[in-house]
Amino acid sequence: MSFAGVYPMYIQKAERKGHTKEEVDTIIFWLTGYDAAALQQQIDRKVTFETFFAEAPLLNPNVTKITGVICGYRVEDIQEPLMQKVRYLDKLIDELAKGKKMDKILRS
Repeated sequence: MSFAGVYPMYIQKAERKGHTKEEVDTIIFWLTGYDAAALQQQIDRKVTFETFFAEAPLLNPNVTKITGVICGYRVEDIQEPLMQKVRYLDKLIDELAKGKKMDKILRS
């Protein structure tokens, strides 16, 4: 699955609920350690989620604070590391779309 293929859907989901691409990017930067240039490079290269997370500069140490259900699964119980990272990102984007405040989303 290509990250570049899903990224526009994250933005659309956020925008439908009155949020911005910049907020989506902030979440991605927080989770992965990418900056704007590095994120754009990953999108341009059309990398898979596997490559996207493998090349992430630094997975945020607070990811363990991300809990709850996404797509019927508790994110904290997902055993496969790549799928858990993908679901962390899905969960954070869902929280944005549901109107949660950014400081809560970023576990500040």
